[in-house]
This record gives sequence, structure tokens and C-alpha cells, in this order.
Amino acid sequence: QVQLVESVGGLVQPGGSLRLSCVASGRTSSTYSMGWFRLSPAKGREFVTAFPLAGGTPYYAVSVKGRFTISRDNAKNTVNLQMNSLKSEDTAVYYCAARTGGAYYVDSSYRYWGQGTQVTVSS
Repeated sequence: QVQLVESVGGLVQPGGSLRLSCVASGRTSSTYSMGWFRLSPAKGREFVTAFPLAGGTPYYAVSVKGRFTISRDNAKNTVNLQMNSLKSEDTAVYYCAARTGGAYYVDSSYRYWGQGTQVTVSS
């Protein structure tokens, strides 16, 4: 079992920045690839970004590429999501998730999920 806990989100003005963190605990010695999804009433659950299973350049959704950056600190079992130039359409509940296989952009590929954290972009 792996437990994932996201940091608290918040309210940000358009054009602002916010950093989310996700701490993993439990069987973190297993090989998992981490990703972020988001859920909104308008779009449902959608892929945001993820690390490839074999390492390398992360994947990003077209809507966030160039604005969001995923990073990790293996020593702290933490994955971060730096969000810059935020837009109102980025408003959603953000989830970190862990997978051992499957397509990176498909939510059913991810076995473990955090509880989600609300990010609201509004003036």
C-alpha cells in the first residue's frame, strides 16, 4: 500500500503561481511513476502531467505545457507541481497519483490516489 497526501491548495489570482506537493508513504520502495490529474465540473477528470515509467522527460497536457512543471525529491518521497501563469480554467481539485504500468494519461492506470486539494484561480 502507498499513501499519498497533497499539500493544501488555495485561492490564486489569474497570472499567479502556486506550488503543490505530494508526499508518499508506505511501500515507497516499490517502483511507481507519479502523476497529477485534476477534476472540475466543466471538464471532469483530466490528465495534467506525469513522469514516464522508465524515467526521462515528463509528459504534460497541452493546456498546461510551458506553465506547469512536475519535479520530485526521491529522498523525501515527494512530488511537486509548480503552477505558473495560472488561468481561471485551471480551477479544479488536483490529485497526485501513482502507477506501475499502463498509459500515463489514463486515470485507470493509477492504483493509488491522494485525497485531492482545491485550487481556485479567481480575482
